[in-house]
Amino acid sequence: MDKLTKLQRSHNMAQIKSKNTKPELFIFSILDRMNLKYEKHYPIYGKPDVVFLGNKVAVFINGGFWHGRNFKSESYRYTEFWKEKIYKNMVRDRKNYLLLKKDGLIVIKIWDKDPEFCSKAVSKMLS
Repeated sequence: MDKLTKLQRSHNMAQIKSKNTKPELFIFSILDRMNLKYEKHYPIYGKPDVVFLGNKVAVFINGGFWHGRNFKSESYRYTEFWKEKIYKNMVRDRKNYLLLKKDGLIVIKIWDKDPEFCSKAVSKMLS
């Protein structure tokens, strides 16, 4: 049972950003300091957060909750609404990744709460 009213929950959910999140801004600043050329939120399947057009690399910086990082082990705590929502996100993500790969792009997924996500991401992007 939700402790908030529908209006309060709606307000809270409306505050959640899908673009230019803190992890994204962090990665963008690193890429800018490295003088790498990239596109933000490029309009292709799944709207990757970062795309290196020349190298055909698409990078997604995913929130663990929204994209089901620990879904199998944590889903017992969620209501049916959230289980369905997150599961659909995971299915959509897999579909988009496959479509991008079919178009010849390399897909890199970065989790927002990984303590080493930044260094891993940058080294993957450059290799």
